[in-house]
Amino acid sequence: MFLRISIPRQTLEVVGEAGEILHRFPVSTAARGPGEHPGSQCTPRGWHQVRAKIGAGLPSHSVLVGRRPTGECYSPALAEQHPGRDWILSRVLWLSGLEPGKNRMGERDTMRRYIYIHGTADEAGLGQPRSHGCIRMANRDVMALFDLVSPHTRVEIRDQD
Repeated sequence: MFLRISIPRQTLEVVGEAGEILHRFPVSTAARGPGEHPGSQCTPRGWHQVRAKIGAGLPSHSVLVGRRPTGECYSPALAEQHPGRDWILSRVLWLSGLEPGKNRMGERDTMRRYIYIHGTADEAGLGQPRSHGCIRMANRDVMALFDLVSPHTRVEIRDQD
């Protein structure tokens, strides 16, 4: 099994051993498009792996900052207290590139850029590129995906179909 993220279609697919699509979820990738450079706020392309799973057992909409739960759950009132915050909610799948020179090590390192698959407060924006580089998902979807994958699950991020 592996994950395939399509930037043009704004989808994440769970692909089985025989190439069959087991699940398909809407996502939101970077508003600035694909790219690997640090500080670009672009979604990195190529082959990655799930390096770490963070948030097991947390309630839906739990807020994570710096990959640690704050003890808060997202609400409109909390959003008013923190305008402009890029909300990371429910679960985090931290990605690490697998292609040296493209998305691993050196200047272009997905893990050092803190690129995640995570839950979002902007579920209405799914299906449109609106993130700061990460792959955003509906909270119920990222929680389901979290339970399906293990560390080292491969993830392909494509900018062409």
